[in-house]
Amino acid sequence: MAEPLPSLSSLRAFEAAARHLSMTRAAEELHVTAGAVSLQVRELEANLGLALFERHPRRLELTAAGQDYAATLRSAFRLIRQATDTVRAHARPDIVTLSCTTGFAVHWLMPRLETFQAAHPAIDLRFGTTARLVDFRSDGVALAVRHGLGAYPGLISEKLVQDDLIVVASPACAARLGPNANAGSLAGETLIHDAGRNDWRLWLEAENALDVDWRRGPVIAPDSNGAIEMARAGLGFALVRESFAANDLAEKRLAAPFRRTVASRFAYYLVYPPDALDRASVKSVRDWLRAEADRS
Repeated sequence: MAEPLPSLSSLRAFEAAARHLSMTRAAEELHVTAGAVSLQVRELEANLGLALFERHPRRLELTAAGQDYAATLRSAFRLIRQATDTVRAHARPDIVTLSCTTGFAVHWLMPRLETFQAAHPAIDLRFGTTARLVDFRSDGVALAVRHGLGAYPGLISEKLVQDDLIVVASPACAARLGPNANAGSLAGETLIHDAGRNDWRLWLEAENALDVDWRRGPVIAPDSNGAIEMARAGLGFALVRESFAANDLAEKRLAAPFRRTVASRFAYYLVYPPDALDRASVKSVRDWLRAEADRS
């Protein structure tokens, strides 16, 4: 029958002391006293029946047997750590953090999350809503969706969503314009702007509605979320991204009283560091986002 192994605590004490060649520094690493480490090493030597250290007045030196044993234990502890990390990784979800604006999260991402969770139950997709640029490393962000022209130095940038802008209002507001409404019918209405006033100017010029003052109405920054909320509440007519309004239009919470849309030179881009897709879970999220964008 095989002899029993030495205690794990004595093996850990010896491995640390052999690495540092110091009982004191080994004790600091293991959060015990130097006397406890020395005692555990001596018990190990007694168990093995040989000396592992040559003890000098102010230093330790490994014996030949001690050197071989320390190298083997170091490899064994490394394997134990790797096995433990693997087991822990299976026990916790694979977290992927996506940074995006509130409007994108509420109107584009959240209505689609159920399909992602069904397809990728092992991935915990989390998102932080902010309009500022993030530091991918220090902020722990894997992917970001940003609204702009797509120029982000040092990062990979892929166009995700490019919408036309569409006029929306509550069904009651839209009905108030009547069945024969045209852009000129907005002359007495509140115009809601989601970032600046220029989009309304372009839309009204395309409709030849030059008598409507495009400078009127509140500007709701930084994205379409507040503009859509105001329109849904019956507080005016908002010019917003078509995909953001799609769910509300389908469920009759909003109406689109005009057919005319206006193209925007800005788009939503998926942005990430060059090595982000090395993680399989991050690549899965990126591929899913692109597939959803292609379907919309």
